[in-house]
Amino acid sequence: MTSSVADALAEIARGTEEILIAEELKEKLEKGKPLVIKAGFDPTAPDLHLGHTVLINKLRVFQDLGHKVVFLIGDFTGMIGDPTGKNVTRKPLSPDDVAANAQTYKEQVFKILDPAKTEVRFNSEWMAKLGADDMIKLAARQTVARMLERDDFKKRYSSGQPIAIHEFLYPLVQGWDSVELRADVELGGTDQRFNLLMGRELQKEEGQTPQTVIMVPLLEGLDGVQKMSKSLGNYVGITEPANDMFGKLMSVSDELMWRYYELLSFRPLDEIASFKQAVADGANPRDYKVLLAKEIISRFHDEAAAQAAEQDFVQRFSKNAIPDEMPELTLSSDGGEIGICHLLKEAALVNSTSDAMRMIKQNAVKIDGDKVTDTKLQVAAGTTAVYQVGKRKFARVTVN
Repeated sequence: MTSSVADALAEIARGTEEILIAEELKEKLEKGKPLVIKAGFDPTAPDLHLGHTVLINKLRVFQDLGHKVVFLIGDFTGMIGDPTGKNVTRKPLSPDDVAANAQTYKEQVFKILDPAKTEVRFNSEWMAKLGADDMIKLAARQTVARMLERDDFKKRYSSGQPIAIHEFLYPLVQGWDSVELRADVELGGTDQRFNLLMGRELQKEEGQTPQTVIMVPLLEGLDGVQKMSKSLGNYVGITEPANDMFGKLMSVSDELMWRYYELLSFRPLDEIASFKQAVADGANPRDYKVLLAKEIISRFHDEAAAQAAEQDFVQRFSKNAIPDEMPELTLSSDGGEIGICHLLKEAALVNSTSDAMRMIKQNAVKIDGDKVTDTKLQVAAGTTAVYQVGKRKFARVTVN
């Protein structure tokens, strides 16, 4: 294996959960020809966060290595609804929803991908032409027993949750997309394993070289526990204002910072390794958190916005003398929220809830440097922030 192929494999493997089959990928790279790299996205909610970009970043790696990226918008599969991870049948999208969301997707993904090196396709191009006869033939390639091997289908079946017949078509259609595109590699999340392997099976049946499957992990949210999700409030949206993005990224734990470097940064691996060593030797991890935040903000805004966000953060936090070291704890919410007074008491920042109310009324309570004036404020689950009472009491609190 040449050093260039070894380097390419190392960069491709960075932050991946599994490559099936790695030896096949090495053989494909050694041929020295551009590969067809496929990733499919159903145009559901088009508001992307950093968790979504883990996969898109990997597509960019392939682009930088000279390969052809096909960004496949599943306008046809969107009308079925991806059953992955769902315990109920998903509502199909209308054609208008698909068109609007697809346009927003393209606007957002080209903040990462090079549009000149990206081929955008819609799977309705071939699926709409397939016809009833061929669709029945496609459905005949798999059994119900095989479909029930899927973890989400198995759980729904065993718990008595209904499974619509058309949902069984989803993995078959996703696999057929790989046949139509003659994909060499398909990327997806770890929750897509069944669908991704279906593409390999159908390609083999059609006499094609089976695609290599690369699965990327689900990125942990700001709480460092659950996967990043807008519904959990532990996300960083790629269209959020730069200042908000900077503050959120600075709130992550020092340990989670390295996970974000691995999955979100485009810096060379040896450079990140040198950062880790510097911290181990006593350097302040906050400095490297700043570098990461600025890199990500520059990607989705620009360098000027990243610089301005850093200055805003310095003015709001450093001048308020927020210490580098402070207690860190996780609190459980009741029904998805926790009252600010109860939170301050549980964090040992005040002696009682009445004490908390008094401190709030005296403008002595801050969240991430901003004063709290509402004694009835409810803090949502999935958030992490620095809470301050008076000049000397601080705690970084995650609400689950």
